Amino acid sequence: MSAPGENLRINGDRLWDSLMEMAKIGPGVAGGNNRQTLTDADAEGRALFQQWCEAAGCEMGLDTMGNMFALRAGTDPDALPVYVGSHLDTQPTGGKYDGVLGVLGGLEILRTLNDLGIRTRHPIVVTNWTNEEGTRYAPAMLSSGVFAGIHAEDWAKDRVDAAGKRFGDELKRIGWEGEEPVGARKMHAFFELHIEQGPILEAEGVDVGVVTHGQGLSWTQVTVTGRDSHTGSTPMPMRKNAGLGMARILEKVEEIAWSHAPHAVGAAGHIDIYPNSRNVIPGKAVFTVDFRSPDLAVIEDMETRLRTEAQAICDDMGLEVAFEKVGGFDPVTFDPGCVQAVRDAAERLGYSHREIISGAGHDACWINQVAPTAMIMCPCVDGLSHNEAEEISKEWSTAGAEVLFHAVVETAEIVE
Repeated sequence: MSAPGENLRINGDRLWDSLMEMAKIGPGVAGGNNRQTLTDADAEGRALFQQWCEAAGCEMGLDTMGNMFALRAGTDPDALPVYVGSHLDTQPTGGKYDGVLGVLGGLEILRTLNDLGIRTRHPIVVTNWTNEEGTRYAPAMLSSGVFAGIHAEDWAKDRVDAAGKRFGDELKRIGWEGEEPVGARKMHAFFELHIEQGPILEAEGVDVGVVTHGQGLSWTQVTVTGRDSHTGSTPMPMRKNAGLGMARILEKVEEIAWSHAPHAVGAAGHIDIYPNSRNVIPGKAVFTVDFRSPDLAVIEDMETRLRTEAQAICDDMGLEVAFEKVGGFDPVTFDPGCVQAVRDAAERLGYSHREIISGAGHDACWINQVAPTAMIMCPCVDGLSHNEAEEISKEWSTAGAEVLFHAVVETAEIVE
């Protein structure tokens, strides 16, 4: 297949303007966005995306999980489409770029092809996956997971939010439940552009991240049980302090993660202490340990050591401890051919680049199980994401989208 010429470039100003226009929908309180999945704001964002896609001459498909598919036809009716996309939903205090850059970067591919009068043998489809963030309905990457056969559709639609509202009911309410069976589509390849959500690219002054792997993830909920008692009148030797037990376990979590440096990480982000009163020694602590690594053997070692060492700590302190695996997925190795297409595109366009491992989950991690897949990352300021202060530059978004354009169009094969 012939590669696009290095002179073929996207319209970076148009992409940036689209990002800013989408950011007006579901504004946050501090300059970012609150466009959570299946809200009225999500419906409005979807409608704008559909309007833009139809203006670009695309046909919009919609499946029963609300996943959106904007098709630009190819010249070969038998050729499988090349898919590209990400998500439009945000965190409650989300930024303007997480996910959205990947969707609108895909739209910019179609607009640029139209501008240049270029046809491709394979169709190109731009996708908006429903509920990638998982903030309103857990787990994250829910609808791409159903598409890839990871989750059952009935199970996914029965997920409820904090107010007890079902995913399936809310999808119908906002009017974005399609009739197309989820997962019925076959893909030639899938590409996803995303902000890094980490500090490496900016710190090293690199334009583009060529994502070779996605970290695996393990969530273990740990419950430490001691005895509630008065902080002032209980002698130190007679205490069964679940909070102290938790603190010592978390020191071990840090030690375990450091022992697998540089790529393993570990921490506890969700912590509940009971009864959480100023003058009561905690009788129970419940917390979730998050371990991540691109190596499955490392994740398994960290899980085993957590259980062994936490048990020893609690036995020594006269505490009880219980463990429950509450989430996780195996590490991802992206398709070498698609990764090479990204690498070649960056080199052809003259952008500095480096290999990178995604530390977060993305829809591409599930789609990788059903189609050849790769990811592209652009820097973000201070590596900050899932925060309204999330920021990128127009130059970064343009570089990432141009690499995306070249990788996708080369894979879709230009018709001379």
